[in-house]
Amino acid sequence: MIRFCLLTGLVSVIAAAQAAPPLITWPGGWEVEAAPQADAASKVSRQRAVKNDPGGMPLLVMELTMTPVEPGHQVNLQGVLLEMRKSVQKDFFQGGYQSVCNKIHAARLSDLQALETTCTITQNGRHVLTQTLVAAVGSDKAYVLSYAGQAEAYKAGKDEIAAARNNLKL
Repeated sequence: MIRFCLLTGLVSVIAAAQAAPPLITWPGGWEVEAAPQADAASKVSRQRAVKNDPGGMPLLVMELTMTPVEPGHQVNLQGVLLEMRKSVQKDFFQGGYQSVCNKIHAARLSDLQALETTCTITQNGRHVLTQTLVAAVGSDKAYVLSYAGQAEAYKAGKDEIAAARNNLKL
């Protein structure tokens, strides 16, 4: 069984004010999971949903994390995404997989400019998983949208993922 690795906690700057969580409309048929807070003091918001096969095994996983940013703090978005990508690659390598990620490039997340990278994970030369990481920073919050899935499910679920991503309200 392949374990999905969704990294979300690397932007670890804390703000004093409580922030409302972003609004995401999950695709129909996805199971929304209660994502526990790391701790109440961190004010990190996590939302997660999983699309399972008929036997209950995960095919696709999507997670959105919002982290408050301290006023005046400049988030190095490129650096954060590079670290996340390295961590994903290291985790998969330790599990016996190889991964190749595309160049980090400009993207959009809701109404924010973002950076994005997609990793193709293989085992013995066979494409088994795909994972995309998207990171953006607003005036007082940082966001990470991560979605991953088995190779065929990721390809087949692109429209569902795009709809959730395009309807995201940050």
